[in-house]
Parts: sequence; structure tokens; C-alpha cells
Amino acid sequence: MIQSLLIANRGEIACRIIRTARRLGIRTVAVYSDADANSLHVRQADEAVHIGPSPARQSYLIGERIIAAARATGAEAIHPGYGFLSENAAFAQAVIDAGLIWVGPNPSSITAMGLKDAAKKLMADAGVPVTPGYLGEDQSADRLQAEADAIGYPVLIKAVAGGGGKGMRRVDAAADFADALLSCQREAASSFGNDQVLIEKYILSPRHIEVQVFGDSHGQVVHLFERDCSLQRRHQKVIEEAPAPGMDEATRQAICAAAVRAAQAVDYVGAGTVEFIADASAKESGGLRADRIWFMEMNTRLQVEHPVTEEITGVDLVEWQLRVASGEPLPKKQGELSINGHAIEARLYAEDPVRGFLPSPGRIDRLSFDHHARVETAVEEGDTVSSFYDPMIAKVICHGADRDAARLGLLRWLDSSFVGPLRTNKPFLHACLAMPDFAEGRLDTGMIERQGEALTAIDGPSDRVLAAAGQHFRREWQGKGLFGFRLNAAPKTSVDLFVDGRPVVAEAKSSELRTGLCSDMERDGTIIVTEAGQSWFFSQTPPVKAGGAAASDGAILSPMPGRIIAVAVAKGDRVAKGQKLVTLEAMKMEHSLVAPFDGVVAELDASEGGQVSEGTLLVLVEREEG
Repeated sequence: MIQSLLIANRGEIACRIIRTARRLGIRTVAVYSDADANSLHVRQADEAVHIGPSPARQSYLIGERIIAAARATGAEAIHPGYGFLSENAAFAQAVIDAGLIWVGPNPSSITAMGLKDAAKKLMADAGVPVTPGYLGEDQSADRLQAEADAIGYPVLIKAVAGGGGKGMRRVDAAADFADALLSCQREAASSFGNDQVLIEKYILSPRHIEVQVFGDSHGQVVHLFERDCSLQRRHQKVIEEAPAPGMDEATRQAICAAAVRAAQAVDYVGAGTVEFIADASAKESGGLRADRIWFMEMNTRLQVEHPVTEEITGVDLVEWQLRVASGEPLPKKQGELSINGHAIEARLYAEDPVRGFLPSPGRIDRLSFDHHARVETAVEEGDTVSSFYDPMIAKVICHGADRDAARLGLLRWLDSSFVGPLRTNKPFLHACLAMPDFAEGRLDTGMIERQGEALTAIDGPSDRVLAAAGQHFRREWQGKGLFGFRLNAAPKTSVDLFVDGRPVVAEAKSSELRTGLCSDMERDGTIIVTEAGQSWFFSQTPPVKAGGAAASDGAILSPMPGRIIAVAVAKGDRVAKGQKLVTLEAMKMEHSLVAPFDGVVAELDASEGGQVSEGTLLVLVEREEG
């Protein structure tokens, strides 16, 4: 067994790996950037090495520094986690060439599955069903347009080196293809250093089904059943579960056998995931049929959603990775693996659904997690969610005897846990889990898009929320002798407060909802009340707002630190409401800033390639008189 392990990652996956390594008696080494100097994974590891500035391309993506850190600390092996360098075949080979153990598949397997076009050809040869599309070398815009026209719309443009929903665009009409192609190629070049794409037929009622596979160096490959990751927003997974709802045993055997064939075709060693797209338009069997499921891609690493598989199988996949990397055979054979109950995972992010899911980095002054669920996190109260990386706060996993027990358990967790004062997607997750179609297992990847603003609409705090806030401040003020007494009048029972900066009157009466301090009461008097996943921030005084004019005044401010990657207007241009003005790249995503109303660009302080800080004025749009 490996005795010392360097983890070439950060965040919750680094903490997850450290937990298993510690249980196995393995010494752990963390690496960190400037932004992560005080992060939880650094605090938990036995040793930590600084590898560079905050941007990932200057730290976590520099393989030479990571290998040097392993040598300097005497680490025997490197675990890449997921993201960053986890599917970089050149880095994997460099680790091996340095005499270290690579906790992952062979570099040749990564290469074989790394380019989607080549992988699809390989899978077709191995008898794995693949979706129809164009995989050719001719990448001219005219040829790609012609192929898309021939396939028939809608089509999906996908970066051949892509992953995680990046470098992917759905196109519904021929007239939209050229713009979508340019955007996809630009994002692919930025994220993966490769702007080549493939074209696939877009399945109108798709479900995302994936199979966990595992191979060892002794020629054995097993599957650990399937997961359903159909609930997505802009191709990013939101809710994952195992097993897949509506999956009959015959279809399960067919898709899992195809996944094993896919792994065997590339001599796979370690943890991997074979992803399939299923046409769920058929009503029978929940829309899942063996002849309506096609290979999409293989992820040659541990997946973000691996905990749901662990929950239903009782297997520690990280332990399996470490044992297989040490040369041991798989701990279990196929016949020894079975499904126990159901597990659902939600990804809790520091982002604001009401503001188009813009990331909401910042300090966590208040954090309270219910303990009746598995929580994978890398933050504690007082930590900061950095603007340099993915804004995930935690993954929350509930296991139950059946699907509804797991779903209801996750809803209860969202109701009883809160994070503040930064915004999170918790109410959005709650709304997704409560959707009747989701509750009944009628899934496809377009569910969230069809719901539109219904999943993010906030009507205002309910009477129960107001009562909880009023009761809290009533007790606070009574303790100071400030509440209730009025000269020649009945005692006052209401409280004048501010919620999210808006004035409200709260009746001070009992409520079963919990309240929590957002920070020290003596400092700013802010509390949090949570209901249906939504956290409301109450204070005695209105918060001070920074940044000057709001977008309603025509001032377009940078919502976060980032880099300008496109400017679509010039000073003096007439613009229409909703027209794209500037595209900002921040936290690994593109964010389009649009005109709030019809008008004229009066000021423009944005240039392509420029770095901007949060609150910077980029564009000022003025209404045309008359």
C-alpha cells in the first residue's frame, strides 16, 4: 500500500481524499496557491507546499511544480482528484517518468478517451452504441454548417477536448449556427487549448445516464451500476442520483455491459465513468430502453458525483483507487456488488439564482449544516469562497431506503441548514427537488430550462419568516429594555426591520423557524431566517451599498473580478433591451452583460483582454430622449 500521497487539487475533493488516506494510515501532502494558504485542505493535510499565485494557470495547472513538491516532501504517489490536471495524459506520464505512482488510469487510456471524436470511433468499433453526428477533420465553418444542416436541427456543438459542460452549444436553427460555433470554439480554446469541435444530433427528450466502472492492473473490470445526472442547467449537473429512476433490470444490464466493454477497449485501470445519453421520449419503462441509449464520452477520473455510488454500494471509491494504484486487485468481484437503497446529491454553490446565477464569492460569517446527511465540503465558518475557483461550498448527499426517502431527506437538510451572508443556490435546489415531475421520476435534461423563472422566483418572506425575525429582535430588544413600552398607548408588538435592504414590518410572535446570527450582533445586527431553502437576511438598519449606480440606472458594473473576453458595442451605438454588451470570463465561466433598456452607449470603459474588479463601471447606457 502507498505510504505517502500528494493531492494535486484543492477544495472538497482534496478534503475527501485526505479523509480516506488518513483512515488507511497514509501520510498526505497538500499543495496550495496564494488564495488557498489558509484553506481547509491545507489545514487537514500532514504537510502542505505552496505552488504559486492564485490563478489556477499559475499554480494548480503547472505540473512541474506539483511533481517538484512531491519529490521535496518524499511523497510516493500523486492523486489528481478531478478537474485541473486529472485528465492530462502528459502530466500523468510525467508523474510516472519521475518515478512516482499515478493514482489514475494509464496515460494511453486518457489519450484514447480525451478527444470525443476519436473516442466515439473507438467505441463504435468496440460495439458500444454511439449517437449520429459529424466527427471529421475538416473544421471549416462552411463544412461544419453543412454537416449540421444535413443532420437536422437541433444539433449540439461540442468541443472534442471538452468536459464539465464547457465548449458546448445547442443550436435550434441554421441561422444561429455560425454565432454558436464561434462562441463554442472561443470557450474551447480558452478552457482546453483546443478549438476543434464535433457535431451531434440533439436528442429532444434526453436523459443523462452514466455508469461507474473500475479496472485493475490484473485485467479485471467491473461496474458499480448507474447514476442519473439528468437535472442540469446549461449542461452543468445540479442534482445527481443512483440508481437511475425507471431503470429496469434488462436495460441496466445492457448499459452496464456496454460501459464495461468501453473500459476494456482502452485497457482501463482505476476509476472511470462512461456517460450515455438516453432518449426518454418513450413513455414505457420511464423512457429508458436499451435500444435508445448511446455513448457520449468517458471521464477518465473520479467524478464529482461519486458519493451517490458509494452510498448505494457501500464502497469507498478513493480507497479502491489507492489500492489499485498500489498494484492490488479489485477488492470485490462483479457478483459481490449490489444496490442498497437510493442516494441523491445536490451541489451547493455560492451563487445568486435571482441574478442569473452569478457567483457570490466572499467570507462565510455564518454556517450551520444539518448532520443528518453526508456533506462533502472544504469550508468552515470564517472561511472565504474565492473568486479564483469554482464557487462550490459543499456537496450534500442523502441516502434512503427508496428514492422518495432520499429526496425528502435532502429537502429537510436544505430547510435546516444555512450559509451567510453570501448568496447560495439553496432555494433553487429546494425548488428543483420539490418539482412534481422530479418527485415522480419523470426526468430529462431540459426540465430546469422549461421551468424558467419559476425555480428562482422569490415572492418575499412569508408570515412565518417575518414572525421568526420579529420574535428574535423582540427578545434582543427586551433584554436591553428597548421594546414594548409606549407612552399613553398599548405596547408595541411589531418590529420595523430591513430584509435584503427593503423595509418590512414584522409581527413579533412565535415561529417554529430557526434564526441564526449572520455575524456578531453587536457589530451589524444581521440575522438569517431560512424557509424552503431560501435564507432571508434581516437587519435593524439598511445595509450600505457600494458600487454607485445600479443597472436600472443604465450603469453596467462588473459583478465580480474577471477578464473581458468580448466587447460587442462601441460608444454612441444604439442598443436594445437585452442586447449583449460585454462578455466577462470569471470563475471558469462566461457571463454576458446586457442592456437594461433601449438606449445609447454613453460611456464604454471595457476593452478585450482587460482585467476588471468587482463593481467596475464597464458601460453606461442612457435612454434616448423622446
